[in-house]
Amino acid sequence: MTDAARDFLFELLQTPSPTGFEMPGQRVWAGYLDGVADRVETNTYGSTFAVLEGSGGSGNGGEEAPRLMLDAHADEIGLMVRHITDEGFLHVAPIGGSDRKISQARRVHVLTEDGEKIPGVTGHTAIHLRDRKNDDVPEWEDIYIDIGADDADEVRERGVRVGRPVVSAEGPEQVTDDRLVGRALDNRLGGFVIAETLRRLSEGDRPEATVIAANSVQEEIGGYGAAMAAFELEPSVALAFDVTHATDTPGLNPAEHGKVEMGEGPSVTHGTSAHPRVVKRLMSVAEDENLALQHEASSRRTGTDTDAIFRQRSGTPSGLMSVPLRYMHSMSELVDLGDLEQCVKLQVAFARSLSAGDTFRTEL
Repeated sequence: MTDAARDFLFELLQTPSPTGFEMPGQRVWAGYLDGVADRVETNTYGSTFAVLEGSGGSGNGGEEAPRLMLDAHADEIGLMVRHITDEGFLHVAPIGGSDRKISQARRVHVLTEDGEKIPGVTGHTAIHLRDRKNDDVPEWEDIYIDIGADDADEVRERGVRVGRPVVSAEGPEQVTDDRLVGRALDNRLGGFVIAETLRRLSEGDRPEATVIAANSVQEEIGGYGAAMAAFELEPSVALAFDVTHATDTPGLNPAEHGKVEMGEGPSVTHGTSAHPRVVKRLMSVAEDENLALQHEASSRRTGTDTDAIFRQRSGTPSGLMSVPLRYMHSMSELVDLGDLEQCVKLQVAFARSLSAGDTFRTEL
């Protein structure tokens, strides 16, 4: 990873982009690809696309080179102000899959319309004062934020109102040379991977396929941005990228959750929305490039943008590759940077493997 790429990754991670409020992060993402992509665009709800036109026209049989969509999601989980008490405390609702169990006694930033970060803390009654017979996981209506205000008027004077988003104040930090911890690795890592893939593809000979990196909004509440993007862009093949659960920590049973290990490279998902021919190509490319590849099973749905992309129009052949992540949907997610580099290499090789006439349609 170059110094510029590392700086880009850290800036992405430090820029708040909760679901429905992704544009600050999208501007950082688009800025990295300015001068790299042939064009960078955004759509109505903020999904942002960077396009690298392919070198391939029609093949000998008149076939067009494929249009490859590389998808990641730009949004992160968080909270939203639902009610302001007369005393100046903020009651909140979750944005996406935020975890009530780890929501208290955390430093947070409340985001104003003017782009300010108002520091605060989620309240937590001291162990000396609370009834420990009722130490259950709190309900959302019991969770509140204290920004140090004396009353509701002061809260509003500081630019905070109902409907404003809240994110954790914890930023990224390298705990070793190879491992990174922080909030929103799910899925700023994806935004980094597809942007870095496009940057590397722009160097040297262009791939035959046109490659569109799509940083999609609103994955954490249903993959809506990816659905809009795939409908608009009409890719002939799509490769979604997200994080997946590393199951190599204490207390996890591989028989229940599968076996995915940090430091052993990206994973590819088999089943449901993952098209068998796309999966086969990913496996073949990984073998040719001598890249490690782990395997996951999807018996119903993947829970990623892939589920929204594959069913657009008459069906988009889609694949899902993921990077192992520990402690997902927490403020302290952990990833191996070596795995991340392997993901970029595999995406670059997959894109370069596409040529005019390639089709992933199912045949009888």
